[in-house]
Amino acid sequence: MFIETESTPNPATLKFLPGRDVTGDQGTIDFVSPDSVAGRSPLAEVLFDLPGVSRVFMGSDFVSVTKSDEADWAELKPEILSTLADHFAAGRPCVEDSQAVTEDPILPGDEEIVQQIKELLDTRVRPAVAGDGGDIVFRGYRDGVVRLTMQGACSGCPSSGATLKHGVENMLRHYVPEIVSVEQVF
Repeated sequence: MFIETESTPNPATLKFLPGRDVTGDQGTIDFVSPDSVAGRSPLAEVLFDLPGVSRVFMGSDFVSVTKSDEADWAELKPEILSTLADHFAAGRPCVEDSQAVTEDPILPGDEEIVQQIKELLDTRVRPAVAGDGGDIVFRGYRDGVVRLTMQGACSGCPSSGATLKHGVENMLRHYVPEIVSVEQVF
């Protein structure tokens, strides 16, 4: 089995492309620690068993793995590739159950603005961050402030704050004048 590997803007994260379906129609799933797996992903469980893996993020056709500060990609990358190849060759499922990120309640009168924000995120932002091994998820909108969560390679990336402020915030404010700012929710 051939698995492509791509670097991401986050030097602690690599993106692995197995050429197969990973999450299917469950969207993206971010496992921020071994405790967050809780039987939801056999693949994330075996990846977290590798010393040096600190975060696992899964998209429809990729897996992004974040290493701990002490880990070295020269040693960890071959172990991840072997683990992924073994998992897919055995035909085991990648995910059992996903949990959607919860959104803040939408206030009456904000429905149209929230719909515009979500459409812009889905069509203009999410494809770009998915290309870098991550995702951006809408969490809420209130009083002109859009709340977003960065996942995968984008979470903890040195450039994620600049991406949110200079990229996402400026684009959203251009198309939706009611938006005052964007804030990251961890």
